[in-house]
Amino acid sequence: MATAKPVSPYRLSSLLRGEKDPRLALGLFLNPNQHASPEKPFRYSLLSYDLIVTKLARAKIFPEMELILQKLRDETDFTPKESFFCHVITSYGRARQPDEAMRTFESIPSFRCQRTVRSFNTLLNALLKCAEYERMMDFFHNMDKCVYPDACTYNILINACGKVGRLDYARNLFVEMPKRGVFPNVVTFGTLVYWLCENGMLEEAFRLKNEMVTDYRVHPNGHIYASLIKGVSLVGDLNKAFRLKDEMVRDRIQLDASIYNTLVNALFQAGRKDEVSGLLEEMRENGCGPDTVTYNAMINGLCREKDFGAAYKLLDEMAEKGSRPDVISFNVIIRELCKEGKLNEANDLFEDMPRRGCHPDVVSYRVLFDGLSEGLQFEEAALILDEMLFKGYPPRGSSVNSFVDSLCKEQRHELLVRVLSSLGKGNLIDTDAWVRAISAVCDSSKALFLDLLDHLIKGAQ
Repeated sequence: MATAKPVSPYRLSSLLRGEKDPRLALGLFLNPNQHASPEKPFRYSLLSYDLIVTKLARAKIFPEMELILQKLRDETDFTPKESFFCHVITSYGRARQPDEAMRTFESIPSFRCQRTVRSFNTLLNALLKCAEYERMMDFFHNMDKCVYPDACTYNILINACGKVGRLDYARNLFVEMPKRGVFPNVVTFGTLVYWLCENGMLEEAFRLKNEMVTDYRVHPNGHIYASLIKGVSLVGDLNKAFRLKDEMVRDRIQLDASIYNTLVNALFQAGRKDEVSGLLEEMRENGCGPDTVTYNAMINGLCREKDFGAAYKLLDEMAEKGSRPDVISFNVIIRELCKEGKLNEANDLFEDMPRRGCHPDVVSYRVLFDGLSEGLQFEEAALILDEMLFKGYPPRGSSVNSFVDSLCKEQRHELLVRVLSSLGKGNLIDTDAWVRAISAVCDSSKALFLDLLDHLIKGAQ
């Protein structure tokens, strides 16, 4: 019988690249040639290490990944690049493991690799994903020991300040940048403008937009305009929003669908829906026809005006024009139908969703359950509740308590026993609601109480 040809380092890399199962890939990496002579160990390539570490990191198989890194540390034929460790740090950030991300950064020199601002910024981003804001600042203040900050460093920190509402500190960082020879770029201004607009500080946002051109020779991009348009739209200043849009056209800054979607929503909010058709036509002329978000904004506006017929027509139009309605499209209509007491229509649309290529999500169920419960359609609400529990969608605790109280008040004790049995299996009802419900059942019927007790005993088994 012929002996199998040994796997070469190049062949191992090819096999690892093609193997989708990370654990099978790990087995391949650890035993590329099962019958190789111990006197002649396999010589791995840096590419093989990169491939297996990437696969394990994406699958969050971190203990095994660390074993591979230990093996890599002992290699003497090559030195891993800094980008290799950046991938590892990023993976730990996505997994919300800040200590491991920090440890990886600190270990880079032990692999004979020099750290630069690139890995430093990668770590800052990982800490940002983990909401480790204080650690980010402490790390930044001590960074001079290993690297020097660049614009990206400050951009990450300014964004972190915005997330925690420390715009005063964000401003200080911005002022500090030129003093340290680091000049703000369009991302710096975009981040600051975004957080200023999010906090309603529109005058300062517009002042910064002007300063970036006059003082720094940096021109605003689409993201900056999007933040400003959203900000002024929220306060109802549509004239300024449209002037900004016209300014973008004048300066040949591409308008994307998000800009138009913001304006469409603002027009509905201001009761100017008649102007929407002209805006949609402009969208098509500029090569970014209405998408699902655009339609959802229109559906939301129409539903707020109780024009459900027009909202239904938009659902059909979306399907015809290739923008398939998503679950948000249906949830918006179902919610407003429930608010208006049109519960049969809401239920019909809910049941029609799968036929239209969209399945209800947890929000769909919660909205319909709340609407049926508040509309005293208890049997229908109980059916929706059972379906929710079967699919693993938990109802809101407040909704459950309200439903139980309504069943008690309306003396629907048999239905109450059935509902309590279902909720009890999932431990989805609090102690107070149990006490109220059991008290109501006891007062009503000894037989019902025994039936409830039997359900509870079976559920506990």
